[in-house]
Order: sequence, then structure tokens, then C-alpha cells
Amino acid sequence: MSGRLIYVMGPSGAGKDSLLEFARKRLMGEPILFAHRYITRPSGHGEAHVALSVEEFAVRSVLGLFALEWSSHSLRYGIGIELDTWLASGCTVVLNGSRQHVRHTLARYPQTEVVHVDAAPHILEARLAARARESAEQVAARLARRAPFALPDSVRCTTIDNSGQLEDAGQALVAFLLERAVVQ
Repeated sequence: MSGRLIYVMGPSGAGKDSLLEFARKRLMGEPILFAHRYITRPSGHGEAHVALSVEEFAVRSVLGLFALEWSSHSLRYGIGIELDTWLASGCTVVLNGSRQHVRHTLARYPQTEVVHVDAAPHILEARLAARARESAEQVAARLARRAPFALPDSVRCTTIDNSGQLEDAGQALVAFLLERAVVQ
């Protein structure tokens, strides 16, 4: 049996981590798994991930322990090879990915469905400033590089606007995931 991969992406500050945490809490007991990311950044600031040093990440990469990996904002990101086992077991797996890396993911997992989380520009700016992970210049750089992305016509993409209340966008994500859950 083959599982289903749901690739959540969007600009910095769109609230992907908040939405994923919202959904994770409400979908406990459902046949939906949330892949954790390995990132070369300390944990915290509302982002659930496994923090690795640059050296630890490099070793895991060389050993082939990532199903997916990419670089963004001077950081390394990875999704563990357990992803392949979960999909082979028929699970629905949700992961927080990168817009710049989505084509690599689609090449490896062509049946992937994409959720694009977005928010109004002034909301993105306020959220990035509030999380205080970066300087004002770094925030401006993130906002400036908000490049458009294109997906192949065959890829199903659902957009969730997270400009308003987390509850509203969160319920939209939960409903989407429940519709896509693989029942075994």
C-alpha cells in the first residue's frame, strides 16, 4: 500500500509552524503523521524541530539519513528517511517544506499534494519582526525575496490564507488533511 505525502510550504511568517501544531493537536489518533525536520538552528520560537549542529547534519547527510534536504537562509534542513518507511506503510505524512525545494520533492515523490500557506504582506512583516530571530535587515531580506513559485499542472495545490485568526486557517488545514487521510 502506498501512503500520501502532503507538502506544506509558504513564505516566512505565514504561520506554517503554528498551523501544523494546531492540526497536530487536533488530529491525534487519526492516521496522519507529521514529519519532524532536522535544522541547523537551536529549537524554540514555536518551531518544532530537531536541532543539529552543522557537523551533525553533514554526517547524517553523508550517511544517507535524509529523504529530503535543502539549504535556506544559511541553514540546512532535512527530513529523515523514516519518511520512506511511513509512505511505504500506507501512512498520510505531512511535512513543512520549502517553496524552493518543492520541485525536488515532486521528482522523488510525484504524487505529493501541496498546501501553500500565505498571509498578507503586512502580516508577514509583523510576524517576522515579532519572533525576534533575525535583525530588521534579515527580515527585510526575507520579505524581499518572496519569489513567485510555479508548480507543474499535474500537481494539486491548495492555498490557505493565514492572515486572520489561527483557528480559521487551522480548521481549514485540519479539514483538508482529514479529507486526504489514508484509511487502512
